[in-house]
Amino acid sequence: MTPAELSELIRTQLLAAIDAGEITLDASDVPDQVKVERPRQREHGDWATNIAMQLAKKASTNPRALAQVLADRLTGATGIDAVEIAGPGFINIRLAAGAAGELARSIIEAGENFGRSDALAGERINLEYISANPTGPLHIGHTRWAAVGDALVRVLRAAGAEVSPEYYINDAGNQMNTFGASVLARAKGEEIPEDGYPGEYIDDLAKQALEQRPDLVDLPNDEAIALARELGYAAQLQQIKDTLADFNVEFDVWFSEKANLHDTSAIAEAIDRLREQGNVYDDGGAVWLRTTDYGDDKDRVLVKADGSYTYFAADCAYYLSKRDRGFSEKIYLFGADHHGYVGRMKAVAACAGDDMDKNIEILIGQFINISGGRMGKRLGNVINLHDLIEWIGTDALRYTLARYPTDTTLDLKAEDLQQQNNDNPVYYVQYAHARTRNVARNAAEQGVRREDAFDASLLTDESESNLLGMLAEYPRVVALAAENREVHRIARYLEDLASAYHTWYGRCRVTPRGDEAVDDTHRTRLWLNDAVTQVLRNGLDILGVSAPDRM
Repeated sequence: MTPAELSELIRTQLLAAIDAGEITLDASDVPDQVKVERPRQREHGDWATNIAMQLAKKASTNPRALAQVLADRLTGATGIDAVEIAGPGFINIRLAAGAAGELARSIIEAGENFGRSDALAGERINLEYISANPTGPLHIGHTRWAAVGDALVRVLRAAGAEVSPEYYINDAGNQMNTFGASVLARAKGEEIPEDGYPGEYIDDLAKQALEQRPDLVDLPNDEAIALARELGYAAQLQQIKDTLADFNVEFDVWFSEKANLHDTSAIAEAIDRLREQGNVYDDGGAVWLRTTDYGDDKDRVLVKADGSYTYFAADCAYYLSKRDRGFSEKIYLFGADHHGYVGRMKAVAACAGDDMDKNIEILIGQFINISGGRMGKRLGNVINLHDLIEWIGTDALRYTLARYPTDTTLDLKAEDLQQQNNDNPVYYVQYAHARTRNVARNAAEQGVRREDAFDASLLTDESESNLLGMLAEYPRVVALAAENREVHRIARYLEDLASAYHTWYGRCRVTPRGDEAVDDTHRTRLWLNDAVTQVLRNGLDILGVSAPDRM
């Protein structure tokens, strides 16, 4: 019996009690899903619900009395072993061994769909993260959002949402001309301009530019800078895409600020639309957006007195672009230095006619620092993501960065991330998966086959009960991670599941000892072993981390 099935059973019994006149309650007061959770203390049962405490006041009774009605109805129901009332009205439920063990078969039958739900079905979400200037490689500052952003895309999709991950290319503005001048200078063998971009990568871009256009250095200066900018931009953007692919990160949309906003009438049209909403005014020769009406600390300039657009004007046009593309919710993942953007961007949503509490969400990620003996090839004084991947590895980086809440600052040691022992969380979880596959291989060699038998009532060891309970938690963890935008819940769950599996592995054998014959207990335990395989694999996939068969 899965938590969802138990929830439905409790709901059904509640409705039946109402029909029978045992509870004075309107059927509409019964929630569509009754919440069930694992008790903090295992001896209290497999599952617990506080539904009686939630509904007692509406039923004009006390929680324990309502709980007793439910307990009487649940006792003896198929799959229920025992029901107890605790404290002010908690209902603790212990499943029959067979009902609990059926979960193993359910997981294997569901496969990669186990844990997926329609909790967020119907939501169309645009998720923007990283959004780096294409003037250099991605660096350590982008790494956290690359890992967390992609994992968040995956967990939202697992919860049924339609998600479009988007990369905003900051390819407009004077920094692109400075970039072009830097590439041209190195192509000519000259020093980088004083305000230019340093780093060995500029030398590489200059070399590629010359390979495509050997005449680059012979062109008039303005024309040469424009061409160097174009060639360098294309090469650098492709390098960014390649690095993200190596990091298991994919974007549906690469949105060019220059092509989609500045080279079109999008910004002017956005200002006109915001004016029609009554939120734009003119003052001192400039054009302003009245964001203070929606909680911002000051109104924001859209068009300067000289007629030029501000960066904020482009931000407004970009928001409206997402709105026009049909995204009911826009999620922005910003770095720690972007706290000031929260109020103004929420105000933009309100000025556009959206609900600033529902249609836009801004997550702020704190800084990370990774130290160690090898600091990698330098980009100026910053470590780039490509070298981090070569140095530490995609799996270790992605898992570790997704493992912590994003509002915490991280100081990590590369040596810790590279350890091949149980002190390294990613190794611990991956090793558990590899161990499940080794158990399956040994079982095949000794003739233990799942298809020959499955008797859930044989899974009676305490470690099996604990392991089944952990497996049952997975769908709820995924749903909570999606709802709260907290992918670290997945990682911490996987570590708990790995721990429960390692304990079970030490107590219960899937293969017979010596001359012992293969029996249905071995076969049924293989189902449980393979169910753990599936859940570990599903969880690691959400984090964008591999599930190795051997280690």
